Amino acid sequence: MASEATGVSALADRYATALFDIADERRMLDAVAADLRQLRAMLADSADLMRLVRSPILSRAAQGRAVTALAERAGLSSLVRDFLAVVARNRRLFAVPVMIERFLAMLALRRGEVTAEVVAAQPLSEGQINALSEHLRRTVGRRVTVEARVDRRLLGGMVVKVGSRMVDASIDGKLRRLQLAMKA
Repeated sequence: MASEATGVSALADRYATALFDIADERRMLDAVAADLRQLRAMLADSADLMRLVRSPILSRAAQGRAVTALAERAGLSSLVRDFLAVVARNRRLFAVPVMIERFLAMLALRRGEVTAEVVAAQPLSEGQINALSEHLRRTVGRRVTVEARVDRRLLGGMVVKVGSRMVDASIDGKLRRLQLAMKA
């Protein structure tokens, strides 16, 4: 199992590096990053799309046609559409989620950024995201990109993860800590 994960990781690194180099050469890093974030959100929101990219049953041609149609309809740049076509032709769509993460990590490293994963009970406004980003920048000492998602199971608040550090400011977390304190 470990060698399989390492294989996907190495594969994703190669493809992400190739895309990064081409996007850098064409001065399209921001556009490609935006497209990849949009694709990541689409994959996260659609179990059917995730099944499509992971399916060993569908032919190369069928996967290629589906991904091409999806990319065109989503308005992704020609570079990202071409990249996805190559990935589909080589039967590597299963690794696209890891490729996206690797590309975004390379971009963050280039810019000296750190990414904060934020899970909130409700969608955050632009103002809230900007305020959180600024607060984290002062705390971490580097520019912070906030990747926010919503988990309706949280009663309220948010969970923030930056690197190996995590701050659980959710109501669920506070209730768990209170419950543990009452047991002691």
